[in-house]
Amino acid sequence: MRRTGSRGPLGAVLVGLALLASAPAWAAGLEFYQTVNSEEVGTEDTFVLTVVTVDAPSDAKVKLPRSDDFEVLNSSRSSQRSVSWSSGGPANIQDVTKYVLTMRANRAGNLTIPPAEMTAGGKTHRTESVQISVKPGRLGSSSRAQGGTPPPRARDPFASPPSGLPDPFADEEEDSPSIPRGDSDLFLRSSLDRDEVFVGEQVTLTLHIYSRVDLSSVDSVSMPKLEGFWSEELDSPTQLGSEQKIVGGVPYRVFLLRRRALFPVKAGTLSISAAEADITTGFLFAGHRVHRISNALKVKVAPLPPGAPQGMSNANVGAWRLSVDVSQTRVELGQPVTVKVILEGSGNVKNVTPPKLTGPASLKIYDPTTSDKVTPVRNKVQGRRVVEYLVMPQRTGTFTLPALEFPFFDARARKYEVARTEPITLTVESSAGSGLPSASTPSKVDDSANEPKNVLTPGGLRPVRYQARFVAPSEPPWKRAYFVPLVAAPLGLLLGFALLGGVRGRLATRSEADRGRQQAKAARKRLVEAEKLQAGADAGAFYTEVEKALHGFLGARLGVPVTGLTRDVIGERMTAAGVAPERRARVLYVLEACDLGRYGGGGDAAARQQVLDAAVAAMEGWA
Repeated sequence: MRRTGSRGPLGAVLVGLALLASAPAWAAGLEFYQTVNSEEVGTEDTFVLTVVTVDAPSDAKVKLPRSDDFEVLNSSRSSQRSVSWSSGGPANIQDVTKYVLTMRANRAGNLTIPPAEMTAGGKTHRTESVQISVKPGRLGSSSRAQGGTPPPRARDPFASPPSGLPDPFADEEEDSPSIPRGDSDLFLRSSLDRDEVFVGEQVTLTLHIYSRVDLSSVDSVSMPKLEGFWSEELDSPTQLGSEQKIVGGVPYRVFLLRRRALFPVKAGTLSISAAEADITTGFLFAGHRVHRISNALKVKVAPLPPGAPQGMSNANVGAWRLSVDVSQTRVELGQPVTVKVILEGSGNVKNVTPPKLTGPASLKIYDPTTSDKVTPVRNKVQGRRVVEYLVMPQRTGTFTLPALEFPFFDARARKYEVARTEPITLTVESSAGSGLPSASTPSKVDDSANEPKNVLTPGGLRPVRYQARFVAPSEPPWKRAYFVPLVAAPLGLLLGFALLGGVRGRLATRSEADRGRQQAKAARKRLVEAEKLQAGADAGAFYTEVEKALHGFLGARLGVPVTGLTRDVIGERMTAAGVAPERRARVLYVLEACDLGRYGGGGDAAARQQVLDAAVAAMEGWA
């Protein structure tokens, strides 16, 4: 009897052929090649080398090219499976792996990128080498240097996916900063929003940190010397905040340190020196402090064009509005008038000078007071400057404060403008009960501003009289009885204060010594409390108590608090106090052991006893 499902050799072959006919068709063979996005770059430019494998075996190992002529700034690896169908045929499936290297040449010349290697199945496959022409400097205007399409050396399966979707592995747009050599993981960069301005026109200086490592803190920042500029602070963050940017194909976290508005005060090519900063990377005990120096900058400052209005200053650059505010236009004689000259707009607010208020001789104008209010908007300095005058009329009548003009240069429109105000008319009336006719009373004088009237009544001014009386000269002071005690009194007071200070100094010395002994005694009591915690489950509490006891004892013996100081500083303090090297080593050992015990698991009972014994030995026999 025949079993169900059994087949002979011929049946097995037929079944295998049927399965192959129905299965999708895979790629014809292995592909392995490399391409660059530009064959001509500058020594300051970055370029992208792409190594592609198609249908590589699972055990394949790829060795990327390396050469002393090139620096690898960043590398990434991505995989993708592409599927395509021919008309009426089976599916064509390809497994593609892409290695992307962001590189930069170390020297100029015709350089060669060596081939990449792939080992699979006991065989070694190599790509072709790539020739690249490197020019000195930066080819910033070249689209190829900033990332173009790969040359048609071989088909890139990522270039146009069959499904019509965008390439998920396409290179991101590069940023303009150049990555320094040797400090590519962490560097400072100074930048300007423009490098060609007019005298008095704002240029914004920004200082950033570009980092690919973890930052803990920025300890100090030294801004460059700004000779030839008037500067205003725009932004100075107190906390580190970052944003992601791509620089030369390399991802960075960018931190803003400072932003300043600069106003050049003279024409020519002005230099901005490099800024410096001390930066701590990592966290806790893994922290590492580094010093970084930014790039220097230059600004081309053009003089203001010819044809400037009269009274034009180099600081009068921007967009300005001029107005006048008067407290009152009708006033009684003897009452002041407040006049505010207001200049507002965008530009160097704190260095601009509004026009001076003038008037007829009948109005006394006192020296003004100036106040500023700066409100930056989108990194542009804007605000207002108010000059406040006090005007005191000297006679009744109608007087005119002339119109004011403020010439300025509009850098955006590249032309001169003049901001103007209207003249102001003040009417001064006689005060009630003064007996003077009002300014509104008809008078034979037509021009009240130039003709004297209503100054004073005829009997209102009387001559100054002085009557002298002659007496005999008195006895000189040094011949009087109180002279000697009066001269000796300061010397006696000085000696008394010196004696009192000596007594207080001795008492203070004794009190300091007593206080130190009390602190040392309290530290030993704390050590006894730590001994009670030795066998407890909370190891951190034990080591914390030991450390506090030792800190209190050191503060009592050294005369200064040591809590919060680093181990190095505590060692320096003990050395300066003349502590023996063996005792210094024992103290530092206990402090290090307490840190290790709190953060490293606590150790066993023997380790705790050893730390406790060392702390007791460190406190005993202290000179």
